[in-house]
Amino acid sequence: MSLAYNTNLKNKLTSQCKNCSLSSLCLPLVLKDEDINCLDQIIERKKPLKKGDFLFHQGDPFESIYAVRTGTLKVFNMTDSGEEQITTFYYPGELLGLSGINTKVYPISAKAIETTTVCEIPFYRLEELSNKIPTLKNQLFKIMSRQICDGQQMIVLLGKKNADEKVASLLMNIGLRFKRRGYSGTSFRLSMSRNEISNYLGLAIETVSRVMTRFQKKGLIKANGKEISITNLEEIQKLAGVITEYDNTSNT
Repeated sequence: MSLAYNTNLKNKLTSQCKNCSLSSLCLPLVLKDEDINCLDQIIERKKPLKKGDFLFHQGDPFESIYAVRTGTLKVFNMTDSGEEQITTFYYPGELLGLSGINTKVYPISAKAIETTTVCEIPFYRLEELSNKIPTLKNQLFKIMSRQICDGQQMIVLLGKKNADEKVASLLMNIGLRFKRRGYSGTSFRLSMSRNEISNYLGLAIETVSRVMTRFQKKGLIKANGKEISITNLEEIQKLAGVITEYDNTSNT
């Protein structure tokens, strides 16, 4: 196998995975050519989802995990009254569907809230490959652990009664998740609607709108449509009860 072919193959894999959490599974590893081929072959690039399209439904058989390439998905449970209860959002570079591993069914639904593209990774094939490349399994465990920690942190933060603290917690959470993947942690797009934000935070939509307006008047954020810039990171951190390593100039 020629050096030129190997280089093209690795460049192809890098191009496909560089902006998603699969990069932490595959790119840092020193793989043999056949391993790179195997890894690339199990990743299925799906057609774009339109806004409102389901990636999977609550109760569907668990078969795959997914990496978000572009766009945003919301994950939710259906209440007894048939209403959505949003539990989290997923952004580019994040894996979802891991919660189905235990019961072999997806306990939640995932729906695109804007045009979204994902990579599908059949889980049985990932398990098979992980037996051959143990580092893959270790990296997957790390991602699962990170998601558990993030979820626990948000449960604590969203348990606050103050609406300002809840909205600040959401902004910090989104910023940190983007920053973790090399994007700006202080300037990003809020792709979800105010109604979806209010559902997630357990607030009235009017309350969310008032808080966002108040933040702008106080100079804590700037908003241009769905584009948000945190202009007073220290104050947002205080409201959210989060201390981070980065400042206003990091990754902006």
